[in-house]
Amino acid sequence: MVRVHSYEKIVDNASVTHIPLKSCASIGSNFENFEPNSIYSAIKLNNTENNAMMEEAWEALLKSYVYYKGLPVGTLAAMDPTAEALNYNQRLSLSNETSQCWWRSRDSKEFPVKNSPPPRLRETLVADFGGSAIGRVAPVDSGFWWIILLRSCTKCTHNHTLSEMPEVQRGMKLILNLFLSDGFDTFPTHLCADGCSMIDRRMGIYGYPIEIQALFYFALRCSREMLKPERDGKELIKRIDKRITALNYHIRNYYWLDFTKLNNIYRYKTEYSHTAVNKFNVIPESIPDWVFDFMPLRGGYLIGNVSPARMDFRWFLVGNCIAILSSLVTPAQATSIMDLIEERWEDLIGEMPLKIVYPALEGHVWRTVTGFDPKNTRWSYHNALIWLLAAACIKTGRPQIAKRAIELMEQRLSKDGWPEYYDGKAGSYVGKQARKYQTWSITGYLVAKL
Repeated sequence: MVRVHSYEKIVDNASVTHIPLKSCASIGSNFENFEPNSIYSAIKLNNTENNAMMEEAWEALLKSYVYYKGLPVGTLAAMDPTAEALNYNQRLSLSNETSQCWWRSRDSKEFPVKNSPPPRLRETLVADFGGSAIGRVAPVDSGFWWIILLRSCTKCTHNHTLSEMPEVQRGMKLILNLFLSDGFDTFPTHLCADGCSMIDRRMGIYGYPIEIQALFYFALRCSREMLKPERDGKELIKRIDKRITALNYHIRNYYWLDFTKLNNIYRYKTEYSHTAVNKFNVIPESIPDWVFDFMPLRGGYLIGNVSPARMDFRWFLVGNCIAILSSLVTPAQATSIMDLIEERWEDLIGEMPLKIVYPALEGHVWRTVTGFDPKNTRWSYHNALIWLLAAACIKTGRPQIAKRAIELMEQRLSKDGWPEYYDGKAGSYVGKQARKYQTWSITGYLVAKL
């Protein structure tokens, strides 16, 4: 579906997405002569805060590159020489063959490059549509990220050629038609958002987790900017506008929690009417005790999930940061989220930034909800998410928060071998099943630092 010469542009544009525009000029505009090292050199020249840890991170990232027909098409998930590979030797790659597979199944995320045995060496891409995933659960959030990344590339390069290609426009429409279809939230594909709502939850998600809602909103806004109003495009844009308006109102009003809102919920009564204040029949006695101690007078956040009589009052980093970046929350709410992080620094950041969720489920509740899943460990920190925090801090004018968190990370991340995640209430211990030299830990640090 995507021609090879167009794909070369995809690789180059995707690689410079998070590079300052002044660095893009240093790389050059000759897509045919793309060299991974040129990106490293350009950033090294333009980054005044370069240090030994960044040098090490870039070198480790370059070693993880996967090549297909001479072009870099992705990275390995981890380069740990002491651990079993599992699915860590696979990663998303983007090419002509990959794109054709994408349209057939929009849940696919891994396309390992396979080499045929000698004497005839031949590289092929083998699509994995969830068959080797944990619990055979294929995530759908890759579709959201595909659209967001495409918009990011377009904004960075000021080049609309890629996003306006018929194949790419068709790809967006296929993804959006799936997401905007009636009953999408109950589809089997809506089981797990990879790397964002797995922690402390069963893989079969129930209700409407904030991570998915925020990503959905972000992808809709990005699509709205790129879709061409041709043929069925006009009708799709109308559906997007309608959903954006409804989602915006719903999240800002029903997912938001601060001291005032908590005090109101504490006094809720059971009601039966169209004008009911307690719309979701939340019984005050169901509010966990920890919420009252956790909620400061200054600050607030979007709670984890909202469903009738069952609200997940926990803090989830991904949903809150993406809500800031996509402007799903108001400027005042974005400021309150940053206030909360500062007020509850020890709880949310700890010794090794940063918590994906607070507080963690423990004991019998953790065992029954997650099914004893050892890759779903309570009190786990995922280092790759530092870039999301840094981006949210920059947007809200609070870069000092990100700087403080990054400085904490720099004390140990490299010395510990760039582990996948940390365990413990303060993030003191390298995770039990954490792989070393994890690509997302490395790139998360680099993007945050830049």
